[in-house]
Amino acid sequence: MAKICQITGKRRMIGNNVSHSKRRTKREFALNLRTKKFWLEEEKRFVTLRVTAAGIRNISKNGLAASLKSASEKGLINLV
Repeated sequence: MAKICQITGKRRMIGNNVSHSKRRTKREFALNLRTKKFWLEEEKRFVTLRVTAAGIRNISKNGLAASLKSASEKGLINLV
């Protein structure tokens, strides 16, 4: 499964390790991904999402239903 946040759409980034001698080698900036269950009150069920810490803050700020709606409009998740 890809390392993508299902709410924000953030992905891993590729960059460089830069040593003291300025030698560059490729590296990956990984996400702070968590698999978390959220209670969806409208449907009286749990929803399991792979979200970043920023996605969890987004859900607490805007609410789960609004976050799921905006993520489905962006094409990040399929609401079933």
